[in-house]
Amino acid sequence: MRRSGVVALLIVVMSCMGLPLSAQSVLHRFDSVLTENYRKGNIDTAFITRPRTKWTIKARLNVSGAKIESEGLENGQFFKSEMTADYKSTLSMGVTYLGFSLNMALNPAKLLGKYKDYELNINSYGNRFGWDFIYQDAHNFTGWHDHEGMDRIELPADILKVKTLNLNAYYAFNNRRFSYPAAFSQSYIQRRSAGSFMLAASGMGQHATLDWDKKMDLKTTNIGIGAGYGYNYVPAQGWLLHISALPTFIVYSNTSMTFGDSRVPLHYHFPEVIITSRGALVRQKGNIFYGMSMVYNFTNIGKEESLALHNQKWRMRGFFGIRL
Repeated sequence: MRRSGVVALLIVVMSCMGLPLSAQSVLHRFDSVLTENYRKGNIDTAFITRPRTKWTIKARLNVSGAKIESEGLENGQFFKSEMTADYKSTLSMGVTYLGFSLNMALNPAKLLGKYKDYELNINSYGNRFGWDFIYQDAHNFTGWHDHEGMDRIELPADILKVKTLNLNAYYAFNNRRFSYPAAFSQSYIQRRSAGSFMLAASGMGQHATLDWDKKMDLKTTNIGIGAGYGYNYVPAQGWLLHISALPTFIVYSNTSMTFGDSRVPLHYHFPEVIITSRGALVRQKGNIFYGMSMVYNFTNIGKEESLALHNQKWRMRGFFGIRL
């Protein structure tokens, strides 16, 4: 149904309810103001444009995961550990009207009692500014530990508990011709290929406890700034391929680690980095669109000569939408 039809339908309903014409005028005015704000913008319409419709209905399949690696030397012997969290899968449905969205998500594994962790993903992508907020409270890491001269030790679930917060933000310089939302929220349409240099800021906070042999407690806070590049490639009408990388160098690091009764020194070692990379493939056919997207976060702190920690957090989405 076209937006004019939606407004007309609402007016008819209001008339049937006996609402005065003044209320109908307010509805018209409200819709006009929303439309004007939605359409306006300092963009080059030869490269990017808004969809012609106001309503979007979209279904998504979301899959996310996390991995923590550590490696270093202890008494001259090399060691390495790898712990991976259970994948999280959710189904979501959303309705958007002129940029205002209402979404509902469902996690089948959690309903069946097979997934006990907690994860929250919030993002907002604009042509000029954008950000990600990712929080995870995971208790189901499993993995292994290798130590030189010893057999591999398998690490079971429930011994590692990790709370992690990732924050990422960007500023795109070529925002008149290059659109992040075209790739990730489909609130714009990229008509011709374009790229942009970007400024970036990242942050990661983490609290991990490992109850194995001796109890380990790790607290870390890192903030990084940097720059990167993103590109929207339009090989043919109705297609979009996006790829971007935003590396940031950590400029503030506060890390403490205890193992049993001993404190393990973790000193800042340049370069320590937080890297955010994104990719997307979008196909549009008329008012129907579908595709997939990915966000990947990598954090590296410490050095292998003593102790280095590598964090990986990723999310993939498959989506299908209709514009009305």
